[in-house]
Amino acid sequence: MNLLAMLRRVRLEPFTVALLLTLAVGVLLPSRGEAARITSGASTLGIGLLFFLHGSKLSRRAILAGAGHWRLHLSVLAATFVAFPLLGLTISAIPAAVLNPNLAAGFLFLSLLPSTVQSSIAFTAIARGNVPAAVCSASLSNVLGVALTPLLVGLLMSAHGAGLSWHSVQTILLELLAPFVAGHLLQPVIGGWVGRHRRLVSLVDRGSILLVVYCAFSGAAVAGVWSRVSPGDLATVVALSSVLLAAMLWITMWAARRFGFSRADEVVLAFCGSKKSLASGVPIAAALFPAAAVGGVILPLMVFHQIQLTVCAVLARRYADRAEVDAQALGVAA
Repeated sequence: MNLLAMLRRVRLEPFTVALLLTLAVGVLLPSRGEAARITSGASTLGIGLLFFLHGSKLSRRAILAGAGHWRLHLSVLAATFVAFPLLGLTISAIPAAVLNPNLAAGFLFLSLLPSTVQSSIAFTAIARGNVPAAVCSASLSNVLGVALTPLLVGLLMSAHGAGLSWHSVQTILLELLAPFVAGHLLQPVIGGWVGRHRRLVSLVDRGSILLVVYCAFSGAAVAGVWSRVSPGDLATVVALSSVLLAAMLWITMWAARRFGFSRADEVVLAFCGSKKSLASGVPIAAALFPAAAVGGVILPLMVFHQIQLTVCAVLARRYADRAEVDAQALGVAA
């Protein structure tokens, strides 16, 4: 495939465009004074609604259907909360002369987040992988991440202004964990409605993220953070994000083959173990970091989000093509 053909296949999804526009508005037209307090309050409500919807979308039946493959699930969790953080710590140790310290903190924070749910499952389905196992692994990662990510942030990122103070614990419990648990407990009651109105739920879900992103980048603009981020810094973020994703894809694929997993299970480990959740990361950052630092901290996550979607879309199609070739070969052999 030549370069022009590759560029034609790489497209920004609408939500990514909305994120970039929101970022620009936050930087160019930041909210101040009373307007900042109003948007901050709306952001807090949006975070609660976001995690309520996350909980309501988790089907216990689907989770139990794939729960038996414990070796695969432990491998995904090890990739997400062990291998990724080790790489994040490596990047965060890069000298300040090479990588802006706030962005270095962003890479470490990125590495501590849970996996995505929707996109991991979607890419697994496209690649003809083990979808029930992907549902279980991605959901388990997200459930554990609500509590485990703040704990890891407190342990590893105190030098960057994040920690598990009583205030941050209260914020996590009230704004993230309580809505998440409430949504999941109500899933048998409202799960059908949520499933029938996926477009509306997605709009509310993504709208909440956009509001939090606006508040984060607006606060950073008021604090003068962006005057300290150069085009060279952005290029470094793109390069490091690409290297980080490539490293995790290689690690997960190598581990799958080393452990003797089937191709369908390799797909699960590759997609669930190499991806990070923007939907969880943005609200958690807002709860744990000083307002002026949130924008810089989530910038690597936003860049990584787009790169992981683009690369995994191409990779999923290649897995699907290989599965089709294998199926045809078995058909001929039979």
